[in-house]
Amino acid sequence: MKLDIAQCPTCGSEQIKQVCRDWTGAYRGQTYVVPALTFYECPGCGERVFEREALGQIQAASPAFVKRPPKARTSTTARTHATPRVMPAG
Repeated sequence: MKLDIAQCPTCGSEQIKQVCRDWTGAYRGQTYVVPALTFYECPGCGERVFEREALGQIQAASPAFVKRPPKARTSTTARTHATPRVMPAG
């Protein structure tokens, strides 16, 4: 579903416009760029509104969503399989 925003949701300005330009983000000190990203931006307050497709592009470029191999389990206690004991009857 495409958005058609005529008024800024933050400040109410009617000057909000759809723009298409490179968008720069940062995650844990690592900067990344999403080229030619389309989103709405308000010149009055700086609010940015992203459509679902734009959010998907940001997620695809973000190092926060990079698939990493699972960490090896490290445990300070040894895992043992206890042998069940049979209690004498009576």
